Amino acid sequence: MALDGDSLPVQRAARSSTLTSSCEVVGIERLDVTVGEIAVVVHRPHGASAAPGIVWVHGGGYVVGASAPDDRRAERWAQRFGAVVVQPRYRLAPEHPFPAALHDCLGAVAWARAQASTIGLDADRIGIGGSSAGGGLAAAAVLATRDRGLPPFRFQALVAPMLDDRRTTPSSRWNVPVWPPSSNAYGWAAYLGGLGGDDVPSHAAPARASDVSGLPPTLISVGAVDGFLDEDVAYAQRLWHAGVDVDLRVHAGIPHGIGLVAPQSPAVRAVLDELDEWIGRRLG
Repeated sequence: MALDGDSLPVQRAARSSTLTSSCEVVGIERLDVTVGEIAVVVHRPHGASAAPGIVWVHGGGYVVGASAPDDRRAERWAQRFGAVVVQPRYRLAPEHPFPAALHDCLGAVAWARAQASTIGLDADRIGIGGSSAGGGLAAAAVLATRDRGLPPFRFQALVAPMLDDRRTTPSSRWNVPVWPPSSNAYGWAAYLGGLGGDDVPSHAAPARASDVSGLPPTLISVGAVDGFLDEDVAYAQRLWHAGVDVDLRVHAGIPHGIGLVAPQSPAVRAVLDELDEWIGRRLG
C-alpha cells in the first residue's frame, strides 16, 4: 500500500499492533523512560557498567513508528555485545514536522550521556544508527553534533538511509515495492512541513550538507534495487572524498524494507549479519 494522508492511519495502526512491551532475552533488561516529550526504550545487560552504547533510530518515512524488529535487534545487540541500546520513539510528521524528530533524537543522546552511570553506559563510546528515515535522522544527528560542538559519536551505521528530499536521482524514480516514489514524496513533504527548495537545511536532509568532513567511521548499507540507492552511494562517495572512513555495502537484489516482509530469507539474514559484524567491531 502506497503511503499518503489517507492510508497513514491504517499503516500506523498496523505498526503499533506489533510493538513489544517486554524483554524476551535472558540477562537483558528493558527500561522505559520519558525524555522530554517522547518515550525512550533502553535495553542493557543486567549489571552493565561502563558498557559501549548505540542509539538506534527506527525507520518509517518520518511518519510511522517503530515495530517489533527494533526491539528484538536491541535485545540481541545488548546480549551479544554487552551494549546499552537506546531507542528514541521520536515524534512523527506531519503532526510534528522538522526539527521535532531530530530534536527528540538529540535529546535522547543527551539524556543517555547525562545518565551514563545510572544506566551502565560509557558516555565516550556511543555510536548511532538507523534504517530508512532512522538512518536519515542518525546522519542528521551526526552532522548536528559536529556543527554544534557536541561530544562526537564513535560511528554511524546507516541502513538504506533516507537522505535527499530533492528526489532527482534515477533510482528515486524506480517504481519499487514498500517505498515507491509517491510514498517518498509524501514522507518528505510531511517531514519538511512548509520548507522547500533552498530553505531545506542539511540537518533535515543530510544529502544537502556542503561539508561532510570530520564525521565518524560510517557504514552505509543499501540494496541494489532500493529507491535510495543513488543518494546513498553518492553520500558515501562524498564522505570518502572528505577523508571519512566509509564502508559502503550494496546488496544485489535487495529492495527497500525487505526485512519487514521477508525477515528470515537467507539474503536478508546475510545483510543483518553483516550489520551485526560491523557494529560489533565498532563497539569493541
